[in-house]
Amino acid sequence: MSNSRPRSRRDAGGGAGAAGRDELVSRSLQSAEHCLGVQDFGTAYAHYLLVLSLAPELKHDVKETFQYTLFRWAEELDALSRIQDLLGCYEQALELFPDDEVICNSMGEHLFRMGFRDEAAGYFHKAVKLNPDFSDAKENFYRVANWLVERWHFIMLNDTKRNTIYNAAIQKAVCLGSKSVLDIGAGTGILSMFAKKAGAHSVYACELSKTMYELACDVVAANKMEAGIKLLHTKSLDIEIPKHIPERVSLVVTETVDAGLFGEGIVESLIHAWEHLLLQPKTKGESANCEKYGKVIPASAVIFGMAVECAEIRRHHRVGIKDIAGIHLPTNVKFQSPAYSSVDTEETIEPYTTEKMSRVPGGYLALTECFEIMTVDFNNLQELKSLATKKPDKIGIPVIKEGILDAIMVWFVLQLDDEHSLSTSPSEETCWEQAVYPVQDLADYWIKPGDHVMMEVSCQDCYLRIQSISVLGLECEMDVAKSFTQNKDLLSLGNEAELCSALANLQTSKPDAVEQTCILESTEIALLNNIPYHEGFKMAMSKVLSSLTPEKLYQTMDTHCQNEMSSGTGQSNTVQNILEPFYVLDVSEGFSVLPVIAGTLGQVKPYSSVEKDQHRIALDLISEANHFPKETLEFWLRHVEDESAMLQRPKSDKLWSIIILDVIEPSGLIQQEIMEKAAISRCLLQSGGKIFPQYVLMFGLLVESQTLLEENAVQGTERTLGLNIAPFINQFQVPIRVFLDLSSLPCIPLSKPVELLRLDLMTPYLNTSNREVKVYVCKSGRLTAIPFWYHMYLDEEIRLDTSSEASHWKQAAVVLDNPIQVEMGEELVLSIQHHKSNVSITVKQ
Repeated sequence: MSNSRPRSRRDAGGGAGAAGRDELVSRSLQSAEHCLGVQDFGTAYAHYLLVLSLAPELKHDVKETFQYTLFRWAEELDALSRIQDLLGCYEQALELFPDDEVICNSMGEHLFRMGFRDEAAGYFHKAVKLNPDFSDAKENFYRVANWLVERWHFIMLNDTKRNTIYNAAIQKAVCLGSKSVLDIGAGTGILSMFAKKAGAHSVYACELSKTMYELACDVVAANKMEAGIKLLHTKSLDIEIPKHIPERVSLVVTETVDAGLFGEGIVESLIHAWEHLLLQPKTKGESANCEKYGKVIPASAVIFGMAVECAEIRRHHRVGIKDIAGIHLPTNVKFQSPAYSSVDTEETIEPYTTEKMSRVPGGYLALTECFEIMTVDFNNLQELKSLATKKPDKIGIPVIKEGILDAIMVWFVLQLDDEHSLSTSPSEETCWEQAVYPVQDLADYWIKPGDHVMMEVSCQDCYLRIQSISVLGLECEMDVAKSFTQNKDLLSLGNEAELCSALANLQTSKPDAVEQTCILESTEIALLNNIPYHEGFKMAMSKVLSSLTPEKLYQTMDTHCQNEMSSGTGQSNTVQNILEPFYVLDVSEGFSVLPVIAGTLGQVKPYSSVEKDQHRIALDLISEANHFPKETLEFWLRHVEDESAMLQRPKSDKLWSIIILDVIEPSGLIQQEIMEKAAISRCLLQSGGKIFPQYVLMFGLLVESQTLLEENAVQGTERTLGLNIAPFINQFQVPIRVFLDLSSLPCIPLSKPVELLRLDLMTPYLNTSNREVKVYVCKSGRLTAIPFWYHMYLDEEIRLDTSSEASHWKQAAVVLDNPIQVEMGEELVLSIQHHKSNVSITVKQ
């Protein structure tokens, strides 16, 4: 009996506690709902946290409302820059809902906007694993995956020749006694595993990217080498002895080289390695045990160059026209691509672009023989140190063929040791691209045999720089040969070249003070060179404005007459003076001269959305040169407080006559949120006004392309010499390959082009989010990909093709996970889904 009382008291207390808890939960829910009603999301969020901590069983019931509250509160915190609070809220939410893919995805989006791309990718990846059909998370992950694990990782790992030669050189070094190894910039860890398999006692590998470091950990473990390889998540410059590795190593292996050899910091990292991490090098003549001495693979490199004519490079790096759809480009506006930059600029810009020259559309023409630019010995500390401080070498190369000087193309031979080498030449079957130095700012680009191409070569800011490119003609050389004096600093290339080098500066001219230099991306330069684009827009805008004029004229004259009658003055004004202008808004991305073209079409008030000051100055100078009053062109961002509110009325009582939207990214994908922008734009148009383009048709075809397969995923273990890497890195493959040139892509068409999708910006009821298309197979083969492109209709008659020769757009392709064998005569059904500007294409079998 005595024992029953305390139990009964405890039961009573428990009941009272439960009732109190239920009351608190009920009140908190009511308070949360009230706070949501008055949009006090912070307090609502706090109430929901209390509810879920007291009553976890309500998780399912309040999940959706809790998510909504979290997201709205997070937006407010983001706007207030309360980043720590924002991240704290998401961490609390994920403790409550650890398997909620929507919260994971949203957390990733915030992290991505803040610049934490590695962390964002982790959350996107988790959201996709939790729900493979969650399209928002998939699209987010694909976009970040391209940045986190760059596509060259796949191409390089599929390069069996490169893997075999690196493996042989590492095996040889380890067999000769280099038993302790440091792999700098380990990536997936393939070189470290080569060293371990070769018999190295100690292998250390450092990798700065968090994603690649974690990937390497998984790969090394899967290949059962985690005990023999120590992975470090750090850059080599931060490695210390004995903190990270116990003692100096006898071998450093690395492939931290880009298309221009030095761009990934190999010089800096090897100087540090020789000074702090490697044993001293063996001096000549010594034949002692390699274990006592340090060495580097690759041992050395020779850099080669060639002057080339290439129309594709020219149209992306040089504005080659003086008039665009009736607009004159003045000589005091000079357009340059980022690849043409001075060492004096504040930020270090990569002074070259990269191209797979064997696949460049239209090919290229060699204007000089191949010439040696420089050699570098990675096993010589003094030479590495002198590279960065050495004065530029002057080189003069004789021209062997007549043509237009468009670029200096550069490649190198990587000498891994005295026996093994790799060439990145465009004539080799290699995973490498070549570095391309576009030639700009010459008075005349036409060169001929007898001329010399002059240049200065250096390794400054850890980049191979080829600058002061000029042409020395035969007649010029003869004129000044008499006064030539020997220069001791000249590169010894024979008397003729020395003479040319000494005279190289004669053809360089200082820019005039009134000139405006405008740096444009290569796609923006290609757009300026795209004549059909600008002429198409001019014609389409002209048609819309002409169709609006009678209506406007009639309304204006009617109002004018009424005013005159009521005032009784009888004075008349010209119709031209009282006509309200047409308002045209161009919100296309980057630099655009369409507003200036619109300004030539009558009484138009054009608005440009360019952001950069140098672009605004250039547009002002172009307007001035075409006799526009300075106030004709307006820069819309000066009138808009928030860039996201760019789509609004020009004036409180006015609407737009034309709104120009950017529908397709230069990469070949549909712009994000374009249908949402079109919906807002439709509400801002005057009667009879138009959005450009009015609609877009997406086309595609079936192809067989081994190249696309290899650029998208590692093909089994054979390519990686038996090492199990593919399943891990292939987690980062993406279904859509962008920035393709269909005209030069190695592929076999298996069908004719078919229309896949219609995106209508003016009449949205014509759009469908899901569509099935039948495709007739006209050639048997392995279906590996579906490339796609667009026809943009400015109106029913004026069409722009994103796959045309003049296009500044590239194309894209859906790459199949598993190729499908197809036979001529059969029909395949493609399922096309369009969701939030993202398109997916699947083959139904």
